[in-house]
Amino acid sequence: MEEKNTIKIVLIDDHKLFREGVKRILEFEDSFEVVAEGDDGAEATKLVKEHKPDVVLMDINMPNENGIQATADLVRYFPETKVIILSIHDDENYVTHALKTGAQGYLLKEMDADSLVEAIKVVSEGGSYLHPKVTHNLVKEFRRLAKEQAASSLSNGVEYRQPLHILTKRECQVLQLLADGKSNRAVAETLYISEKTVKNHVSSILQKMNVNDRTQAVVNAIRNGWVEVM
Repeated sequence: MEEKNTIKIVLIDDHKLFREGVKRILEFEDSFEVVAEGDDGAEATKLVKEHKPDVVLMDINMPNENGIQATADLVRYFPETKVIILSIHDDENYVTHALKTGAQGYLLKEMDADSLVEAIKVVSEGGSYLHPKVTHNLVKEFRRLAKEQAASSLSNGVEYRQPLHILTKRECQVLQLLADGKSNRAVAETLYISEKTVKNHVSSILQKMNVNDRTQAVVNAIRNGWVEVM
C-alpha cells in the first residue's frame, strides 16, 4: 500500500546514463518513488497524464520538444504537478525563461545528491528551489540592473531606504547580509547571534515580504531599494 507522504516522480532526460544515476539517488529516499521515465519532452505530457506525479524532473535540452516547451504544456494541463528543470546552463536568460514558463525549480546537472533531494522536497510542498550558483548569477544580474537604475534616478532624489515599516531593525540587517550573499552561518558570525536565531529572522522576513525563499526576498529588496548594492 502506498504511503500518503510518498512523492511520486517522473524523470525526463534523453541521456540514459545520467537518468540512471539520478534514479539511483532517488531510490535511496524512502519517501520518493520514480513512477516513470522518458527521454523526450513530448513524452512528458503522456506520462504525467498516466501516472499523475507530484514532481517532474525535466531536462532542458532534448530532441523534438525541449524542456521549456514541455514545462509550458504541463503547467497548462496539469497545474498540480510541479516541474524542476535540470540543465547545464547557469545563464540567467535560461533560468528566467524557465521560471516564467512555470517551473518551480532550476538545478544544474553539477548538483550534489543532497541538493537534488532537498529541491524535490521543497518544490513538492509548494516552494521554489534554485541551484546556489544560479541564485548567485540572478542576484548579480539584479544588482547590475539596480545600479543602472540608481544612477539614472539620482536627479530624482531616489535614495537607499530600509523597510522599517515592514521589518525590524535586526531583520533589515539580516536582509542586507543575505543580499551580500552570506550564508546563515556567516550572518550569525557577523551579527554575533546563533544560526537558529538567523533562521528565525529569515522565516519572519519571508513571511512579512510575502515571498517563498531568500532569493525572492533579495530580488524584491533590490528592486525596492531596501538594500545597498555593492
